[in-house]
Amino acid sequence: MRVVIIGAGQVGTAIADSLDDDHDVVVVDIDEARTEELTYELDVMALTGDGTAMSTLQEADVEEADLFIACTDDDRTNLVACGTAKTAADPFTIARTKDVQYLRTWERTESAFGVDFMVCSDLLSAENVVRVVGLPSAVDVDPFAGGRVRMAEFEIRGDSPVAGQTVAEADRFDSLTFAGLFRDEEMILPRGGDEIRPGDRAVVIGSPTSVQAFATDIAPEATPGEATEIVIFGGSEIGYHTARLLEERGLKPRLIEQDHERARYLAEELPDTLVMEHDATDVEFLAREHVDEADIVVAALDSDEKNMLVSMLSKRLGTGRVVSVVDSANYVPLFEEIGIDVAVNPRGVTAEEITRFTHEAVAENISVLENDQAEVLELELSPDGDLVGRSIREIAAETDADFVVGAVTRNREYVTPRGDTVLQAGDHVVFFVETPFVDDLIAMS
Repeated sequence: MRVVIIGAGQVGTAIADSLDDDHDVVVVDIDEARTEELTYELDVMALTGDGTAMSTLQEADVEEADLFIACTDDDRTNLVACGTAKTAADPFTIARTKDVQYLRTWERTESAFGVDFMVCSDLLSAENVVRVVGLPSAVDVDPFAGGRVRMAEFEIRGDSPVAGQTVAEADRFDSLTFAGLFRDEEMILPRGGDEIRPGDRAVVIGSPTSVQAFATDIAPEATPGEATEIVIFGGSEIGYHTARLLEERGLKPRLIEQDHERARYLAEELPDTLVMEHDATDVEFLAREHVDEADIVVAALDSDEKNMLVSMLSKRLGTGRVVSVVDSANYVPLFEEIGIDVAVNPRGVTAEEITRFTHEAVAENISVLENDQAEVLELELSPDGDLVGRSIREIAAETDADFVVGAVTRNREYVTPRGDTVLQAGDHVVFFVETPFVDDLIAMS
């Protein structure tokens, strides 16, 4: 497949990196220094030029492109680039935007701007925050199989009841599978006798009820599903959409915004949110408003530095859990090292959403974990696929790929995967798989 990517920033580079092994990839960026770097970093063709100009797109052979991705930091550039590509050829076009208004316009016809699929970074980020809020002890949560399956990643703390237990001892739920353990830089496909250690990140896949029960089991003090005291720092677009989505769940968050006009606008738009006009870095104000008693604090200010400051202040005051928006991917490890519970990177979230469209149509859903070490992949099995009619034990024994079958849904019903479970055509199977084996697994489905 020939893929043309406009924009060599974090999003474009991440997408190109995931595609360059198996596809013919061209990356266009206006920054000559960046395109030169990319030539040495990845196995792609890098061109310097304006991605909205027909001459540049012709140089990139857009007429031969199957997929066209516009993912610069400028919304209008992305939309114009897609429109230009459509006048030259008929690739499947994907545009990244930040402004939800463009998304709403596109949703009315799904043909506006010459865009076949639109990804809104701010809305995606807010949705990620809200999923974590719904399962307060998790660091990552994703739904699969139409919501009938949930993947969650948990950091195992030293005081967790499962720290020091074996996987077999901790796995007490019928419709739950221990899919993977991340320990330092190592990824482990867990067996029953493997010990769960403090500092591990455990990935489980199962029914929403079982995942919720497991969350309670490993961190009972977090009271999953009962996070009613939620404070949002910052009325940015991500902060606004987080509050709006929480309101849709029947929650009543508090939101702190310093700018008078923005605070007034938010108060009008968010009827069930208490909007407070104040500086979120004022420690006396935070103490007076009992931020320490909040179940979860969400830092969604307009800079990583401010989010780090208010996150640290919240932790010092005694807030149980802090979720922070981190715009720079390079800062994510730093936020985690200083004790911030969850760091949501909008660019990373966007790259992951776009990447799932680059796999064959059989890939229903994808979640990328731990710096692309592993993926959780949902596949619908075709009648002539190599996996159909074989047991999970047989497939594992005869396949070189390192994977775990986390869940199966059949005719919209949950099926707990066991070694003797025989896969059938039409099954939706959720796999936990090392990233290098993703394409092999897709080919077998």
